[in-house]
Amino acid sequence: MKRIIFLSLLTSNVIFAQENDKAIFVKEPVSYYQHTIIKALNGDYDKTEKTKLKVDQSKKDYPTNPLAYKTIWYNNLLSQGNTGTCWSFSTSSFMESEVQRLTGKEVNLSEMYTVYWEYVERTKYFVQHKGQMHLGEGSETNAIAKIMELYGTVPFDAYTGQKDGQDFYNHEPLFKAVEALFAQIKKEGEWNEEKAVIKVRELLDEHIGEVPEYIEVNEQKMTPIEYRDYLKIVPSDYVNFMSLMEAPYYQKALYNVPDNWWKSNDYNNIPLDDFLQLIKESITEGYSISIGGDVSEPGFDKISQTATIPSFDIKSADIDENARQFRFTNGSTTDDHAMHLVGYYEAKDGKTWFLIKDSGSGSRNAGESSDKFGHYFMHEDYVKLKMMTITVHKDITKKYLDKIK
Repeated sequence: MKRIIFLSLLTSNVIFAQENDKAIFVKEPVSYYQHTIIKALNGDYDKTEKTKLKVDQSKKDYPTNPLAYKTIWYNNLLSQGNTGTCWSFSTSSFMESEVQRLTGKEVNLSEMYTVYWEYVERTKYFVQHKGQMHLGEGSETNAIAKIMELYGTVPFDAYTGQKDGQDFYNHEPLFKAVEALFAQIKKEGEWNEEKAVIKVRELLDEHIGEVPEYIEVNEQKMTPIEYRDYLKIVPSDYVNFMSLMEAPYYQKALYNVPDNWWKSNDYNNIPLDDFLQLIKESITEGYSISIGGDVSEPGFDKISQTATIPSFDIKSADIDENARQFRFTNGSTTDDHAMHLVGYYEAKDGKTWFLIKDSGSGSRNAGESSDKFGHYFMHEDYVKLKMMTITVHKDITKKYLDKIK
């Protein structure tokens, strides 16, 4: 259980030099995902070492000690297992930090309660739009506030969404069943929302369990909506930002990616310098952030668990809104993963590194005995070029929201 509140910044001689990075092919060892998660689920795993293009880090000295970062309180490092539900894990963790910031309460929220109702809302949209939607396990960080507004939330202990004896979540069977149901609805033209919701809830009940109508907290019975209010979570207080040239700045805009399956256009689109400045202001003022973007780059290294932009991609000085939009438009920047930004470190060169709490398997390759387990260490250049959206409390964003038309 991780419980850190603004640790003192440790002295370090780390200097980030971005010039003359070398690209190398690296044979990566078998990952945590294979040798731990897949082995636990299947009893065996693929032992093949895969060769990938990476940046040579042999002469790098990156700040990869979590204790060197000033941090916000954040909760336990829970794995999302074999699921595509990073959006729920990252933003549930973010909400836990928010509850602690607002009330002092340290709570562990159920990620799967949100996933359950997100499937229900996805089913409604599928029927209403006659099947014209993207179907996947993914969603966006703003889905949490949406679900909390409609259905509230519950503690993890009240709804784990995990079968007895299962070490890790495995949603492959669930998703295949939902895919088959949606295909049947589409084939038969059975556009009956009520019937579709009943059927998908039967599948959800079978695979991850029935959600509770009531919970008990401190010997008090309450609904999930009442529990949300008890935690002082106001869903409308959470706002979303992006920075893309394809839409006018200082206006609400659509984040046009597949996992934004309900076509949410409530993203406040701001210039890139503002976007990065807002992230820095938030974390330094005690507000953590749910952040999402691309984690598929050679500089995103799942061995050292660092995220940097190598010079053979683009020089640091050349990272601007044009470079960011170019990569998003041509598909080299993708909407891969959501994480929880919980801390920061100021290097001697004036650049900021960010401490990232992650539910994905790549952040666990260092092993459970390592302080790095469940974390990434992300340079501000990576955020500037490759992190696409954030969710944060509105109180820290006032000067930016005031500019939105």
